[in-house]
Amino acid sequence: MHADAFARLVDSVLRVNGVPRARRAFVPTPVMGRTPEELRGYVEGDDPVRGRPFMDVVLEALLEPIPPEDVRDVEFDRSQEALVEGASEEALQALFRENGWTDFLPVVLPTRERVDAMLAGTSHPPDEVVGKLQATKYRELWEFTVEKVAVNAVMAGAGPEHLPVILALASSGITARQSSTSSMASMVVVNGPIARELGMNSGIGALGPYNHANAVIGRAYGLLSQNLQGGSVPTISYMGCQGNPMTYASPTFAENEELSPWAPYHTSRGFSPEDSTVGIFEVWGNVWSEGLREHWEDKVKAMLAGIDPFLGVVLVVSPIAAREFVNVGFDTRESLIDWIAENVRVPARRYWNHYAAQTFVREDALNGIEPFASYLHAGPDELVPLFPREKIEVLVVGGETNAQWSAFIGSRLDPRYWAPGVQTTVSVDAWR
Repeated sequence: MHADAFARLVDSVLRVNGVPRARRAFVPTPVMGRTPEELRGYVEGDDPVRGRPFMDVVLEALLEPIPPEDVRDVEFDRSQEALVEGASEEALQALFRENGWTDFLPVVLPTRERVDAMLAGTSHPPDEVVGKLQATKYRELWEFTVEKVAVNAVMAGAGPEHLPVILALASSGITARQSSTSSMASMVVVNGPIARELGMNSGIGALGPYNHANAVIGRAYGLLSQNLQGGSVPTISYMGCQGNPMTYASPTFAENEELSPWAPYHTSRGFSPEDSTVGIFEVWGNVWSEGLREHWEDKVKAMLAGIDPFLGVVLVVSPIAAREFVNVGFDTRESLIDWIAENVRVPARRYWNHYAAQTFVREDALNGIEPFASYLHAGPDELVPLFPREKIEVLVVGGETNAQWSAFIGSRLDPRYWAPGVQTTVSVDAWR
């Protein structure tokens, strides 16, 4: 039983999972925010997809015999031509748009010559399997090769020198075109020598459209995600309610290691400063501020207290703001993370009044998993921590024109909700 807004998605998921004729019934949308009386009206009314009483559809699905054709095996023909011949550039751009292979901006057409030139950027053979991607945990995993990643890198305008970073992102198992109704995007930080080799921007304008490497790596990550996971099509394989403008380029930047008062981010993930890595975060949006004032503690708490529990926070601070945090006692990024985990608290009634807490945390609490079980039994006005420590990240990015810092709603991806083997920080050196 599903809401009717998901009808095409349900058909698609059932088909790719080999049960296209599974029985289903639908109620109207929305379900969220409806009164008990309105929801009862859904059940007592018509199935909007079938055009018949909802309970009649349900009872027939439960009671009618299943015909043999409804349980036969399903086969897929995944063969495809590698090359398209004899079309003009305009016709090919239209073909890519019509098939959903682009982000609906013009692409560099991936000719055989361009793909071969791109493949010179890695020592790995074209037919080597890089990894698998899926739009959600409940969809099929699509496997892809180095050559297919190279095709998408060409489309994004990248060069061979960028390919190891793009391959590292592709190998993570994390899609930049995730299909969640809450419309998240992916954000990428690059650490280590590769950022300097590529001339990536970690300073003024690092999160904006002012650097070739930042732009093409982020765009390539998005394009390969939608094309190598089987698509990203609204109502079928993408269900973000509003969408997220950050998915256009998957904000990609280098950490400002030179001006940071703290050790580079990737060292907190077990790498050495000499390693080159990509770090991936899922983010929804951000809240912006300038500097630390006399009552900075109140400002930080107020900014972060409005974020949904479970989603986490990625603090992106300029070098000036980072030094200001050092001046008030945080000589390591870990000490700032510890302070946030301990001091950013909200009343239990507010904690459990968030969608994310009800959706992702409540089940753990009911199963006795701490500390969430204690939060569930706390008094309504008792203050409980908003974020577990592992849901807090700190990055140093930007120039020295302002003590700017931003709180991005999000964190490293929670592996519990994805296929085994996803990596949130990946070696670039392994893909040179």
